[in-house]
Amino acid sequence: MDLSSNNANALQNLFSDYLKNKNLRNTAERNAIFKAVCQTTDPFTLDMIRQRLEDGNFRVSRASVYNTMELLLESNIVVRHQFVGAFVQYELKYIAEQYHYTICTRCNTVKKIKNDKLKRLFGDYKMPRFTLEHYSLQFYGICSKCKFRLAQEEKQIKEQNSFKDEES
Repeated sequence: MDLSSNNANALQNLFSDYLKNKNLRNTAERNAIFKAVCQTTDPFTLDMIRQRLEDGNFRVSRASVYNTMELLLESNIVVRHQFVGAFVQYELKYIAEQYHYTICTRCNTVKKIKNDKLKRLFGDYKMPRFTLEHYSLQFYGICSKCKFRLAQEEKQIKEQNSFKDEES
């Protein structure tokens, strides 16, 4: 899912207004970090954003990335994910609202899934004395690659055990 130019402009305006309202400067570093975030369609870490900027020959400190990410969180442009067994990851709220996630408990691979039935079921759910800002639905299990690897390992163990039984 690519961020359309209209959505990118709306987010840029939202971030600029947020900075202005907080009496913060719109620096080249903040702008570069914001643009790198908007170009990322999957959950990302702070180091991934920093690496993307450095790959584009734009040097930025970890502190600048961290502080800018905090501003993006406060302005509701980005959401934070804490997937079990994985690093803290971030994602544009605009994108995160459209997906749910599968997380492999073996290799920690995170994949996005889109399911409109689930979105309709949970998206309009009202809770007493609670204002929902966003939600994230996560499914934990074993991915097909790990499941195949486990089956191969079990097969090897059975073969080794049957070989040992034949020797005795």
